[in-house]
Amino acid sequence: MSKPRVLILRAPGTNCDVETAFAFETAGAAPQVVHINRVLEDAQLFAESQILCLPGGFSYGDDVAAGRILANQIHHHLADALQQFRSDGKLILGICNGFQILIKAGMLLDGGSPEAAPLGPQATLTWNDTGLFEDRWVHLAASGDKSPLLRGIDSMYLPVAHAEGKFVTSTPEVLDQLGEAGQLVLRYTDPASPEDRDVGYPHNPNGSHRAVAGICDATGRVLGLMPHPERFIDRTQHPRWTRGEAADVGDGLAMFKNAVAYFG
Repeated sequence: MSKPRVLILRAPGTNCDVETAFAFETAGAAPQVVHINRVLEDAQLFAESQILCLPGGFSYGDDVAAGRILANQIHHHLADALQQFRSDGKLILGICNGFQILIKAGMLLDGGSPEAAPLGPQATLTWNDTGLFEDRWVHLAASGDKSPLLRGIDSMYLPVAHAEGKFVTSTPEVLDQLGEAGQLVLRYTDPASPEDRDVGYPHNPNGSHRAVAGICDATGRVLGLMPHPERFIDRTQHPRWTRGEAADVGDGLAMFKNAVAYFG
């Protein structure tokens, strides 16, 4: 079986591209890190890949707002190419800054059409309630099998590192609709009360409505999440692995293996 090809899109300020490439490679994929300028010159690079990943970091220094500049580039110059990418049954993953980019480019909630508003009018990711950059490990619950990237995953323990990760919707009705459609696929949890769907700080590090940590589009094949699965693929990355609290492999590796298995 040939390895699925992964296009990892980077821009000035992106700093998790190498770790993300290593995670995909460990899972059995063939990743390629590509600068946004190369893709703007030749959108055919999308057609040559089965998976697109927008990694974490601080694209363009998060000037104006986190992920907004790269989101505008994608919306105005690559929306048709990305829409075709999704229509072809491929996978798109946005991690942290990548999630911010996807939602502000309109690729998660409105289909990514060129006519759609570029800033994701239904929902956005805004400043953490603390007003601080939150760098900590969090417990997550995955719900349903809507996203193939989360298939077989019930829970994860992953790190977060962001200042603008609070998921909010324009109205409560939008949040209800996303929940009913099964698109609220990841939420922060308190291990002491895992069924609680409205956990507070620090378990919910940013104050996201309904403790949302990640969402998918209507197809399930476009997934955005604030935590960093690429930062926990090896047991030694667990903050307490020397105390025997880590499993044989990191929780995040399963997501990348799911991406590879999708094309198996």
